[in-house]
Amino acid sequence: MLPLCWMSVVLDGFDLVALAVVFPVMLSEQVWGLTPGSASAIATIGLVGMTIGALMIGTVAETIGRRKALIISVACFSLFTLLSAAAPSAPVFTILRFAASLGLGGCLPAAVTTVAEYKARKGQSSSATTTVMTGYNVGAVLCAVSGMVLIPQFGWRVMFVAGALPAFVLIPLMLRNLPESDVFRAARDAAVTRAQVGRDALAGLFRDGFLRATVAFWVATFMGLMLIYGLNTWLPQIMHAAGYSIGHSLGFLLTLNLGAILGYLLGGRLADRKGVRKATIGWFVGAATFLATFGLRLPEPVLYGVLFLAGFFVFSSQALVYAYTQRVYPDHVRATGVAWTAGVGRLGAICGPLVGGGLLSAGIAYPWGFYVFALVGGLGAVAAWVVPATSPAGRKTSSPGDVAEVAAAVPARTEDGH
Repeated sequence: MLPLCWMSVVLDGFDLVALAVVFPVMLSEQVWGLTPGSASAIATIGLVGMTIGALMIGTVAETIGRRKALIISVACFSLFTLLSAAAPSAPVFTILRFAASLGLGGCLPAAVTTVAEYKARKGQSSSATTTVMTGYNVGAVLCAVSGMVLIPQFGWRVMFVAGALPAFVLIPLMLRNLPESDVFRAARDAAVTRAQVGRDALAGLFRDGFLRATVAFWVATFMGLMLIYGLNTWLPQIMHAAGYSIGHSLGFLLTLNLGAILGYLLGGRLADRKGVRKATIGWFVGAATFLATFGLRLPEPVLYGVLFLAGFFVFSSQALVYAYTQRVYPDHVRATGVAWTAGVGRLGAICGPLVGGGLLSAGIAYPWGFYVFALVGGLGAVAAWVVPATSPAGRKTSSPGDVAEVAAAVPARTEDGH
């Protein structure tokens, strides 16, 4: 279960970073007459596709099941990624990337919901969520390394082939070995029709006391993704503006992402033990604190340490928001709640690079860029604090394993997950 979902997110991360790897080559070779402006437009259209995909996947998962929704997402982005390698023109390439992004947007929410519900019986839903999300960073690193090795030999198109081919192994494994969520199966066994679930799930995010939590989750994930995409896009340039060489700046970016992986692993485990609400608030506060510290002139060894800690908190604070939704939303709207939280958050992913670019254009990226991002982290903490300590569904959000009783009541899975 967990390895298959993790691998799907690895492919997701690989595909998401592929454009950043191939665009410099495409621009230098003047492929289809691309300019920085047209390349940015393609990337933005992809983010729009991801937003739509994330918003759609919740209803799909509530209707046909988490297992099928995840497999469809992986098949969608892998197919259109492979076709992107053969695109004959910029308009066709843009359409294919948009189609692939629909699957990319749905993959992470479906994977997170699947593993969280499976691990909830052991009180490990938060650590399962954050562990799966390390796949994004691993995929991103693999994509960057693959680009350095493959592009000089085979050209930029090979990256989309490399990103798609593993799915031909992964999807058959998922079809055979990935079980369906106990929660979805319990709802089906209780004679709740799939049409009813799909129709009512979205409305359920705003009624019965969930409106406050829903809006707070949307704000928190908006802030979290704004931090991640803003820093990953502009950190080298901001540090260069502070007087560091480009070589040092790339080292800073690597340190940031290494800290992220450890933050994912430890943040989820702490959330399972001490409560996901406290962990989420604390992680956003930590992100804000260490980002604000960058405004000070620090010795370089200290700076690397602070940057590692910033990455430790920034990335996993967003992962903990997804884990937090698993505790608050009841079974019949959980997949929709996670999906809409991710979808609305994608707007923050668009705004983060825009804010960083605006500060750079104004010549005030250092130190004010870090102060602005620290403020964003602080707002994320406030949003997490606004979520009620007791779920409207009648559970304490600080205690794990909310679907354990449901899972125990569901018959054992068959080999094919049905």
